[in-house]
Amino acid sequence: MLTIGQLAATAGVTVRTVRHYHHVGLLPEPERDASGYRRYNAQAAVDLIRIRTLADAGVPLARIDALLHAQPAEFAAAVTDIDAALQRKIDQLTEHRRRIADLASGEALVLPHEVVANLNRMRDLGASERMVRLERDVWILMQALDPDSMPQAIRDKTASFDDPETTRLFLAIDQSLDWDPHDPRVDRLIDDLDAWEIAHERDSSQPENPTLFFSLIVEESPAWQRILDVLAHRAKQRRTAV
Repeated sequence: MLTIGQLAATAGVTVRTVRHYHHVGLLPEPERDASGYRRYNAQAAVDLIRIRTLADAGVPLARIDALLHAQPAEFAAAVTDIDAALQRKIDQLTEHRRRIADLASGEALVLPHEVVANLNRMRDLGASERMVRLERDVWILMQALDPDSMPQAIRDKTASFDDPETTRLFLAIDQSLDWDPHDPRVDRLIDDLDAWEIAHERDSSQPENPTLFFSLIVEESPAWQRILDVLAHRAKQRRTAV
C-alpha cells in the first residue's frame, strides 16, 4: 500500500496534483485507515499514470474520465476528435504568432506588402523613422478613404525611388522637418521642389489625395506647411499666366 506521497512519486506528479484529481473526481480518494492515513493500492497507481499520460497528451481533464472507461472503438473516436480540436488550436496559435510577428514593424499588419517594401526602402535610403511613420500613416488613411487610388499610388512611389533627383528631394524634405519655416534652406528647397514639379508637370494646388492626408503631414512641421503653401501659390500663378 502506498501513501499519497509515494503514489505521486510513482506516477511522476506532485501531491497537489493527486489531490486535484481527487477534487475533480478523476481519482477516487480512499478512506483513512486505523492510523488516520489514506493508503493507495496498485490499481490507484495505474489509474493515476493513465490520467497523467492523457493529461500530458493535451486531453482536457473534463474528458479524461470518459476515456478511462471507454471501449476501444469509443476511445479511438474520442482521441480522433481531441486531436482535431488540438490541431485547430495549433492553427489558431500559429496565426496569432504570425500576426504578432507582423506587429514587430506595425506596418505589415495593415498595409499591402508593396507599401511595406517601400517603407523599408525609405529606411535603406536613410530616411528618419519619423518620416517613415508619417508616410505609413498617409498610406493607412489612403487605404481607408481612397482604396481605388492605392495601386497607381504604389507604382508611382516605387518608381520615384529609382530617380536620383526625386530621392534627393525626398531626403531633403525629411531633413527639413524641424527647420524654421523662414530658414533660407526652406527657400532653396521650395525652388528645387518647384522646378521638379514643373519638370514632372505636377500641380501642388491640385493635390491628388484628400486634404486629410496633407493635414496629417503639415501638422507635423510648420516648415512643410510653408513649403506646400508656397508651391500651391506658384502653381496657381502659372495657371493664371497661361
